[in-house]
Amino acid sequence: MAADIGELLVPYMPTIRVPRTGDRVFKSECAFSYDSPESDGGLYVCMNTFLGFGREHVERHYRKTGQSVYMHLKRTVKEKASGAAVGGAVPRRRNGKIFLDLELNRDFNGDDYEYEDEVKLVIFPDHFEIPLPNIEELPALVTIACDAVLNATCAYRKTESETWEEEVQVSRHASSLRQLDNGLRIPPSGWKCAKCEMRENLWLNLTDGEVLCGKWFFDGSGGNGHALQHYRETNFPLAVRLGTITPDGADVYSFEEEQAVLDPHLADHLAHFGINMLQMQKPTENGHTDNEVRPRLSEWEVIQESGLKLKAVYGSGYTGIKNMGNSCYMSATMQVLFSIPEFQRAYVGSLQRIFDYSPIDPTQDFATQMAKLGHGLLSGQHSKPPAKSELIEQVMTEERKVAWHQPKGISPRMFKALVSKGHLEFSSNRQQDAHEFFLHMLNQVERNSVGSENPSDVFRYLVEERVQCCQSRKVRYTQRVDYLMQLPVPVEAATNREELIAYEVKRREAEENGRGSPEPVRARIPFTACLQAFTEPENVEDFWSSALQAKSAGVKTSRFASFPEYLVLQIKKFTFGVDWVPKKLDVSIDVPDFLDLSRLRATGLQAGEEELPDLTPPIVIPEDTRAPEIDEAAVMQLAEMGFPLEACRKAVYYTGNMGPEMAFNWIITHMEEPDFAEPMATPSASEATPSSAGLAPPPALDNQPPEESISILISMGFPRQHSIQALKCNNNNLERALEWIFSHPASEEGSEGASDMASTEPNDNAGSSSNAHSDSTLSPDQDPLGPRIRDGPGRYELFGFISHMGASTMSGHYVCHIKKEGRWVIYNDHKVCLSERPPKDLGYIYFYHRLSSS
Repeated sequence: MAADIGELLVPYMPTIRVPRTGDRVFKSECAFSYDSPESDGGLYVCMNTFLGFGREHVERHYRKTGQSVYMHLKRTVKEKASGAAVGGAVPRRRNGKIFLDLELNRDFNGDDYEYEDEVKLVIFPDHFEIPLPNIEELPALVTIACDAVLNATCAYRKTESETWEEEVQVSRHASSLRQLDNGLRIPPSGWKCAKCEMRENLWLNLTDGEVLCGKWFFDGSGGNGHALQHYRETNFPLAVRLGTITPDGADVYSFEEEQAVLDPHLADHLAHFGINMLQMQKPTENGHTDNEVRPRLSEWEVIQESGLKLKAVYGSGYTGIKNMGNSCYMSATMQVLFSIPEFQRAYVGSLQRIFDYSPIDPTQDFATQMAKLGHGLLSGQHSKPPAKSELIEQVMTEERKVAWHQPKGISPRMFKALVSKGHLEFSSNRQQDAHEFFLHMLNQVERNSVGSENPSDVFRYLVEERVQCCQSRKVRYTQRVDYLMQLPVPVEAATNREELIAYEVKRREAEENGRGSPEPVRARIPFTACLQAFTEPENVEDFWSSALQAKSAGVKTSRFASFPEYLVLQIKKFTFGVDWVPKKLDVSIDVPDFLDLSRLRATGLQAGEEELPDLTPPIVIPEDTRAPEIDEAAVMQLAEMGFPLEACRKAVYYTGNMGPEMAFNWIITHMEEPDFAEPMATPSASEATPSSAGLAPPPALDNQPPEESISILISMGFPRQHSIQALKCNNNNLERALEWIFSHPASEEGSEGASDMASTEPNDNAGSSSNAHSDSTLSPDQDPLGPRIRDGPGRYELFGFISHMGASTMSGHYVCHIKKEGRWVIYNDHKVCLSERPPKDLGYIYFYHRLSSS
């Protein structure tokens, strides 16, 4: 028998590989579906490419590649027999040598269930099976390859664990920490830094009870480093981060050991300052604590509809997405996109064609992964209701057991890895802004829809911008492409203004007296006020008037040159605090179910209006040709993170002194360059070409501005050619170039060269700028090569909205509500239920579809 198996495998030996370093082994997810070893048909892993395939898709890979040898993985989960011994915290595993490091997509109660693994080699096309382990009968190479695949780390777990999971050690100061008997007691809220009054990123020193701010970090948490400065002055080593204290622990840092540590005596150390660790707020279901932020508690309850017995729904279109670690921003966005018929038709409707023409590695194909995700959400295969007997059993056991056979949504790890590839933020496990991810997804759709149906067309529309010189009264009309309408929030228009003022007085009194904050008051803003604020003229700073050939005051207004088929409306709830950390306005807005924007239709040049002359502003060489100014404070913050000093200086300079976070991104992009740590070469006065009139000819074509500066301006929504011109006019100084752009709007000729490329691509990094796309001065009817616009009436009906809970876009949780079959449905990660009270007044991004003209 051994000889027979060996002879059988001889023709296939050249195709069987042993995984090498860098090879990804997909043994927990099919490349075309969400089949796994737990699925009925198990999972087939190609022994050459190490791609995984479900039973329905493995034949396709065999026909396309000719690879015949696959490892078949099957996991069976069973309920323990009555009277079986109680196991540990995880399901008991039989044949445990198999399936090492295999991720589960279900929740288990280890006392009630166990699982059994089965593995075998399958040879196509005859489906000949060889059970494993079978060391005696298999050739040595095949045995080594099988062991390597079984023991390989899952494709996406390795990166995540290496990047984010570090073993935290017990601090050597924990058992002998000296605490001063100074009688200090820490209040439950109202904390601020003792030296700068900052209220973010605060740390309590466990020796003397001083509350001080931390350092600035690249993840956005702000501070002036007073906690570290205090350690250097006192040598008091341990500090705990306020706002992270729960009955289970807290974030503790050791300044002397320079790392996060564990403090087994933390409860006693906190009790010294009057903090009862066991009474602190426990984490919410999504892993977020809420000790100090009482205003957000009700927001979490209202948006998630807590306290209501929501009815779960199952079937097509009602599949949840498992939270893979701060991935709710992605889940909410994709649920809404795949509720739109155009996205369903482009990917799910073309599923077979996309799969049949997919490349050899479908894990790296955007269309394949979009079709896979859309089918997973819409097919209903992963959203089946429990059987009647299972419901009775859950009632009888008082729902203490979690039914293992009930899936917890799909886990699109493959999709997330692909769409976030190369993106510094989306590829991390940190929380992100759903608004930015939405634009990022549209960018991905645009780039991957060449020659095929582009579903993002339904969001595209033209904005007409009217700029008027206040002195000459002459005007200029331009058009640009946009995908999302941003509504400002005029807090001063709140209908409960007196109530807000009274709350603010009480809050300040409570802080001064060391008492807890009063019950918060949420500002109620009329939607009409937000719409009115959008239509108001805004000043154009440092505006250069071509009519006056000089700087003048200018105002700009925006109107719809066309209306999109689907209108996306973002409420600009997020602003920046004094520490430049994004913060959220706590507001309630009465967003309507039906919206008519017809009155915002653009009118173009009116009778009696005179256009501004089409002249390009002169290029002026700055008089100040001394060494550039560099924000040394930002340089030192970066240097404290361990980067070379010269590299930090270059990063701050080339990003125009726009802050350490922008400079940090520059460092990450350029740290592999050979001159990364070399001294910075800056232009000197002798390098400039003076002119008696203060004017200079355009710089030579080879004097190209740094690409990173161009990218920063493009990410703010400015056309590429206009950005290059602005940088060249200002000696590549980013800050001055930004001012120049605002005072010199792009002319028709100036943006013509870039319109073909930039006007049709959404900007995936447009943080809060509504000018996310280049100018397009010709309408689609006039320019066949212009952006594809689906114009129509400006009347809309609300069909979905994404809500955010938390203090900023860098933390918190996202859910979405979608109206399906006349009912509102809440999608909260893997949980999908009928909504009882959809919180339409607390949304962040709203989605409307156009009503027919009839």
